Amino acid sequence: MINKIICTLLVATLTFSANAQRTDGTTKSLLKAEQEFAEAVAKNGVKSAYHSFSASDALVFRPNPVNAKTFYNTQPNDKNVSWTPDFARVSRSADWGFTSGAYVVDGTTQTYGQYLSVWKAVNGKWELVLDMGTTHNKPLHPVVNSFVDPKDYFKPQFLGPRQIASGKEIILTTEKTLSAMIKSHGIGAYGGFLNPDSRVLFPGYEPIIGKDKIVAFYNSLMQRVTYKTTQADKANGGDLAYTYGVATVDYRTDLREYFNYIFIYARQPDHNWNLVEQIYTPADK
Repeated sequence: MINKIICTLLVATLTFSANAQRTDGTTKSLLKAEQEFAEAVAKNGVKSAYHSFSASDALVFRPNPVNAKTFYNTQPNDKNVSWTPDFARVSRSADWGFTSGAYVVDGTTQTYGQYLSVWKAVNGKWELVLDMGTTHNKPLHPVVNSFVDPKDYFKPQFLGPRQIASGKEIILTTEKTLSAMIKSHGIGAYGGFLNPDSRVLFPGYEPIIGKDKIVAFYNSLMQRVTYKTTQADKANGGDLAYTYGVATVDYRTDLREYFNYIFIYARQPDHNWNLVEQIYTPADK
């Protein structure tokens, strides 16, 4: 009887693993994978969930980048983290997408914050490849959900290492140009790199949404900022890209602070790349 129960549980686990995280190229499938991830944390704890849902080379920023599986091997298997996405996109080539939203950690006191996660489609299922969170006080303002599916499916027929490297270089150059423009023209130069509905997730603040609000926020806070990009990647469909690295922020109060960051870019009809989301978390220098 005990062996029968064990076999039944094993079959159920294998069936769930086969069906969980499946991607059909839609944002809806990505949101479903993230829901399954959150449910796995609540049921089995963060250690088990991150091992199941993370790619082998996935990075989590805690606060500096570290392999997800390596990090959670040494962590308590907590079940007290919950989150709700409010912003998600998937590339038209269906090879990767991102989600972000609010999270809560229940403890002696509750901790609130925002997260950004990047997922890639591997062998027909979604795997987590980047994950960063930043904290703020209990939120007072609701955020309107924005979940948009790709407008079509497109993947170049011939895409070799040279073309992939060239695509990444375009994103790296865009970020270098952003730093150079800010250095030359001040924080207001951000306006030329932001989507109208862009979002910023910055420690201590609820999400700042909208191009004008972001420029005003940066102007009020920062004297200057520079970005040192560690890595960039562009979707094969050529519509989305991400970077991560270290930002050096000089505040208007003559203080300097270092942050890890992840940026999400989207290509515009004029072929320029605009920021659609930015998240920062203090770096451990």
